[in-house]
Amino acid sequence: MTKKILMVVTNHKELSNGKQTGVWLSEFAEAYIEFTKRGYHITVASPLGGKSTIDPASADGNTPQEILDTEKYLQNTIKLDAISSQEFDAIFLPGGHGTMFDLPNNKKLQELLRDFYEEGKIVAAVCHGPAGLVGTTLSNGQPLVFGKRVNAFTDREEADTGLRDQLPFLLESRIRELGAIFVAAPNWSAHFEVDGNLITGQNPQSTKGVTKAVIEKLS
Repeated sequence: MTKKILMVVTNHKELSNGKQTGVWLSEFAEAYIEFTKRGYHITVASPLGGKSTIDPASADGNTPQEILDTEKYLQNTIKLDAISSQEFDAIFLPGGHGTMFDLPNNKKLQELLRDFYEEGKIVAAVCHGPAGLVGTTLSNGQPLVFGKRVNAFTDREEADTGLRDQLPFLLESRIRELGAIFVAAPNWSAHFEVDGNLITGQNPQSTKGVTKAVIEKLS
């Protein structure tokens, strides 16, 4: 049976200062490429459907062409409302600062994440992707991340970006407030955590590790 992956990306385009943002291309691309190599069927969805804009800072003259080529899969995403967890084996949330605005309060995404998790399917997120987890509660009323070992973009890394004042909240702080066991590594080092069927990574450097962990679970 071909494994099916749902990748959920942001539609949000601007920070509060008007600076353009969106999805961080390598976090989408590295996972997409590896899943494709495994023969998985990938569906790309977003809160609004349609185009998911990439953060301009995530693509420059040094970005490999293989990464740049995946931008075409972000041009016509499916609206989340049309998605059912029953169709998929795993859900994967790439980051980018855009996720901090439109994923945390999306009711459909919260339902999907709860369903995936409670059905024993893989829930994976990297960098700012775990912003999608912060509004999700399980059927018992507890936050999905409560008591779990979780990794995400850290407050110290956010300080390095100089963008912390442009965001609605700090991701590490919010995850800790929800009762997670937040496991931080040094800034910009590759690190991810696996707690049951929840897999989370810290930053762009962690995407390949999270992807590999997803593949190992699916295998």
